[in-house]
Amino acid sequence: MKSLGCIFLILSLLMTPLSLLAEEEYTFDLSETEKKPYHFAGYIEAKPLLFGLDRDSALYKLRYFDNPQGQTQLEGNGRVQLEGSFEKNIFRVYAKTNTDLQSSYSGESERSTFYEIYASAKPTTSWKFDVGKKTMKWGKGYAWNPVAFIDRPKDPDDPEQAMEGYVLATADYIKSFDGPLTTFSFTPVLFPVYDHINDSFGNNYNLNLAGRFYFLLYDTDIDLLFMTGGSKPDRYGMDFSRNITTNFEVHGEIAYFRNSRKNVVDATGNRYTVEGESVSSVIGIRHLTSFDLTTIIEYYHNGLGFSGDEMKNYYGLINRGYDSYKSTGNTNTLIQAQQLAESGYVRANSMKNYLYARFSQKEPLDILYLTTSLTGMMNIDDQSWSLTPELLYTGFTNWEFRLRSGIIVGRRNSEFGEKQNDYRIELRIGYYF
Repeated sequence: MKSLGCIFLILSLLMTPLSLLAEEEYTFDLSETEKKPYHFAGYIEAKPLLFGLDRDSALYKLRYFDNPQGQTQLEGNGRVQLEGSFEKNIFRVYAKTNTDLQSSYSGESERSTFYEIYASAKPTTSWKFDVGKKTMKWGKGYAWNPVAFIDRPKDPDDPEQAMEGYVLATADYIKSFDGPLTTFSFTPVLFPVYDHINDSFGNNYNLNLAGRFYFLLYDTDIDLLFMTGGSKPDRYGMDFSRNITTNFEVHGEIAYFRNSRKNVVDATGNRYTVEGESVSSVIGIRHLTSFDLTTIIEYYHNGLGFSGDEMKNYYGLINRGYDSYKSTGNTNTLIQAQQLAESGYVRANSMKNYLYARFSQKEPLDILYLTTSLTGMMNIDDQSWSLTPELLYTGFTNWEFRLRSGIIVGRRNSEFGEKQNDYRIELRIGYYF
């Protein structure tokens, strides 16, 4: 983490305006108003976190059974993102890299990858083609996007965070009209899944086909979406977004999944597979008041999620495995629970019904450059929930300071009640250049 501090210091010195070091002189250069063919930008972030651990929770036992921790745990994180593009005639190349640094109880780690890197060609005003690694950003929801068939799932705790894309080839055709249908577009996508190419997505050795049909009809944004090909069960979806008034918007999504599967355990710990059709959906609103209070409320139904009894059986499996390990040293049951965790039990919002609400106020009490937010999420099925207050300050050019805390509440055998943390305190210091 010392190296991150050095990076911040060096960049802050490098970015100091030269006008502070020399006599001010106003000049006008016509070339500065011309669009340059290249673009480069970046972001550096330091993020220390303090976790308050729940040593009695099932997920604490699963993670730390052989390495007990104290009541709190400190973790240091850093992030460096660089992006750039170059345009020439009808062609454009874009790249975005991401490097994550982490220092925690288990040691230090670093992961660098391209979030996006692709080439584009736009031969006409109606057609555009992209090939490479790209994030498609399908869906109208804020915290959840069940119709984002070829994107990685959002983190509902931080839905605006940039995400890593997938390797694909896509085209965009767009056409404008007079009448109720103002705009139509079609986006077909070829999505390969092979060794070392999107191999974490699903079944390998498949060339999948996805697509989106977009309509701006009666001032309503509507998408029809699909994906087929074998790497995952076929899926179809629809989303919409409409401004009821200038500052009040309604949005929704619905996705249908054929032959979906999930691995579950019964009350005795026996593992079996549930197959069948499922439907996931989101409905929400976004509202902005005259005094800059933004409200976002969403309801999410996860048709692929686990029921309360299925989660209770899983937590019981962990507790039996932990007791067995403490008395005999046998880890077989805990290993089985870890394998089930990777299949979906510990992913974000792994159950069926959720309510999300976010309230964000710009410059409260006329404090310039300050934004305060409060985000709440509830698992409707077991009444467990989390609450995240946040302060964001942007009073220094290109800098942002974000302080967040997460409070988690729930009884035993509930989703939030069995998480490994009771609370989290997080500070982010970010610099854009």
